[in-house]
Amino acid sequence: MRLFDWLRNASIFHRSQLRAEMDEELRSHIAHRADDLARRGMNCAEAERRARIEFGGREKYKEEIHTALGGNFFDTLGRDVRLALRVLRKSPGFAFAAIVTLALAIGANAVVFGLMDGLILRPLNVPQSESLYGTHYGDNGGWQSYPNYVDLRDRNHTFEDLAAFNMVLDVGMDSGNDATVANGFATTGNYFDVLRIQPYLGRFFHSADEHGLNSAPYVVLTYAYWHTRFQDDRSVVGRTVRLDHHPYTIVGVAPPAFAGTLLFLSPDFFMPIVNEEQMGEASVSARGTDRAVFEMMGHLKPGVTPAQAVADVDRVGAYLAKTYPSQFSHRTTPTALSREGLTSFGPAVRAFVSGLTLLAGLILLAACANLGSLFAARAADRSREVALRLALGSSRKRILRQLLTEAVLISLAGGALGLLGSIALLRKLGTWQPIPGTPLHIPVAPDVRLYLVALLLALVSGFLFGIVPLRQVMRANPYEIVKAGSNARMGRRITVRDVLLVVQIAICAVLVTSSMVAVRGLVRSLHSRFGFDPRNTMLAGVNLSLAGYSVDRSPAMERRMIEAVETIPGVEHVGLVNDYPPLVYTAGRTVSVFKEDAADLKPANAAANPYRYAVSPGYFVAAGTSLLAGRDLKWNDSKDAPAVAVVTKDFAGRMYGSITNALGKHFKLVDGTSVEVVGVVEDGKFISLTEDQQPAIFSPFLQAPQTNTYLVVRSPRDPVALAAAIRAKLRELEDGVPIDTQTWSGMLDVVFLPSRMATMALGVMGMMGAMLSITGIFGMAAYSVSKRLRELGIRMALGAQRREVLGAALGRAVRLLALGSAAGLLLGLLATRVLASIVYQATPRDPLVLSGVVVAMALLGVVATWIPAQRALSVNPMILLREE
Repeated sequence: MRLFDWLRNASIFHRSQLRAEMDEELRSHIAHRADDLARRGMNCAEAERRARIEFGGREKYKEEIHTALGGNFFDTLGRDVRLALRVLRKSPGFAFAAIVTLALAIGANAVVFGLMDGLILRPLNVPQSESLYGTHYGDNGGWQSYPNYVDLRDRNHTFEDLAAFNMVLDVGMDSGNDATVANGFATTGNYFDVLRIQPYLGRFFHSADEHGLNSAPYVVLTYAYWHTRFQDDRSVVGRTVRLDHHPYTIVGVAPPAFAGTLLFLSPDFFMPIVNEEQMGEASVSARGTDRAVFEMMGHLKPGVTPAQAVADVDRVGAYLAKTYPSQFSHRTTPTALSREGLTSFGPAVRAFVSGLTLLAGLILLAACANLGSLFAARAADRSREVALRLALGSSRKRILRQLLTEAVLISLAGGALGLLGSIALLRKLGTWQPIPGTPLHIPVAPDVRLYLVALLLALVSGFLFGIVPLRQVMRANPYEIVKAGSNARMGRRITVRDVLLVVQIAICAVLVTSSMVAVRGLVRSLHSRFGFDPRNTMLAGVNLSLAGYSVDRSPAMERRMIEAVETIPGVEHVGLVNDYPPLVYTAGRTVSVFKEDAADLKPANAAANPYRYAVSPGYFVAAGTSLLAGRDLKWNDSKDAPAVAVVTKDFAGRMYGSITNALGKHFKLVDGTSVEVVGVVEDGKFISLTEDQQPAIFSPFLQAPQTNTYLVVRSPRDPVALAAAIRAKLRELEDGVPIDTQTWSGMLDVVFLPSRMATMALGVMGMMGAMLSITGIFGMAAYSVSKRLRELGIRMALGAQRREVLGAALGRAVRLLALGSAAGLLLGLLATRVLASIVYQATPRDPLVLSGVVVAMALLGVVATWIPAQRALSVNPMILLREE
């Protein structure tokens, strides 16, 4: 009741009554003083005037009474907001420019936070994700053989259990009505048990369902695939579907929020890893293979630290290296928190997002510097108003509060506009498929945390640029300002506005430099040599095992395929490469090779670990790979002929010192086979564009047969028509084999995706920085001209030339532009070195980049100073002097 009575009697609910009482009380005081003066002989009008002067500002006393009575906060805030809106309404151009500037900056930061939230901060939707760690070991990064996984699972002492998975892509799924292409995960039987999740429908498969190779023909659908492909049909549990012509039983549907354990890849289904060989993947029974398992993960036991887990995995790796010396070599054991599904890609993703966060922060800092400069200039222009308010009794605190209110209103409006834009962009990114036909996606979705971050950024930004005029207001002398009038001279010393402008221009130069480095690197990479020429080249993927061909029967069929495709009109060259071509789906498997005289063929004693490809005669011509020395492979390099290989220039240099020394020399494989080097080809890229130069060897496909192969077809024909002709020609040979056709350039989209994303992001950041720089320089130049119009008029009246007038009006802004640009260019050259790990051939020392940045900053200066320059040159000294 006491609280209710206080609220009922509080002054904030009786404003009109309180104001009336205060007005009456103040009138009474003035009337009493006027009566006193009248009794002393002063006439009534003069007595009332003198009483009002002695009493002072009535509004000041009203505010003090409000404060003394309490309940003044909301009333004062309302008056501040109303006054701020009136002031901003009188300057619509300033308000619009400030709101748009902040909207761009806060929107950019909100988008980057949304990416960080989706990619790093948000954990996998599984129970106890904080203790879920991923690990891999051996020489092949995340790839590992299934027997090695089994040993690690059974011999480690730090994980409660250890699950593993692999990707199976482009699988034909036939549900009886129609067949479609689906992508999934091949997982160990304990996968769902380790993750501690429960099915939405039916059940999951478990370790008890596995009884050896191809023993568990079960499939679990993801909720999204069940919803779109089977229209939420609950009767799918127990139904049989065919995966690449093999029957599988649907046993369950995963929960809605679970989309696998790899962040960027949304699978359609899960199948047991013991059956993945039926999908054309590597055998799970061979320890020497490196493609059966992509990642392993599990919960650490209570009290176990990551360092202890690393030591434990190292112990198992050392055991395997000792037990299987010809099949396993243990060197490193990365163990990383797997809570966000980034075990293998975590460092690259975190580096990319961190870079974006830094750049977005620079954008916001530049925006605050820009608005701080404009607010300082605006406060200087309103110096007469501020002086009059101080002279009439207003407190400096009150004026600062009013300026901060204006700044916060602008920042909230800009933050709201930027938030709306960021939400729309994030929703587009969440549904965007970077590469059509692949399950890649960006897992972002705006939520309440994004709104809170945008609100916080808006309030902090408003406070940052709102306090810039603090020093001006606190040190303002109202009598000097009123006496000087509107013609107070602009100081020559370095001001806060100058420092802010230099900082802003430097940030802009950093962003422009980074964006130009990224663009230049991407352009150069698109026209670089990768060891092959993807232009005018079609890849036709064929898995003969799906048509019933064994490894021994496949070479004859593959040769018939080459000969058939060569008969297609317009086809110039045809070659063949087993497994995947370079740079396609992170292709390339490494092998250990030894010197010819080596006796101990342990992987640890290998002289090199090159990538190995099995190719046909004519592959190098079809792929556009230059033969530097020796000969190409021939059709008589068969299984019964001596083992030969064509090697890259890097391999020849590492093993034999030079190209000429390599020809005719031999090296050994891990099984003791002696291989003769018959040719040397140019170096290339095999896994990623930014990798260090790696060696490679190319063996005859007849000596290393496989059922999974790609035809490389070079032709200037239209890709659509060529793909149709290839499929038709191959189906004449074997009607039951699935054929996947795509241009080599199109298949490289995955490889170029990081470079393109980085270039696009940096390009947007660079344009935003340029816009902020233009507004900042324009504000500085316009302010300089407006404050010196009288001086410029006198100069022109005394005969100053146009060049001298421009120098006087804009010289300061131009010097600040040059200083900020030089500092930003230097910082940009240092900062863009990190781009080399993302964008191929990105180098800040490129003369074209350096000259481009200089020209860009000069153009920004010209654009920003054009209007102030025209105003300075159009000054009419007679009119100005007459006005004075």
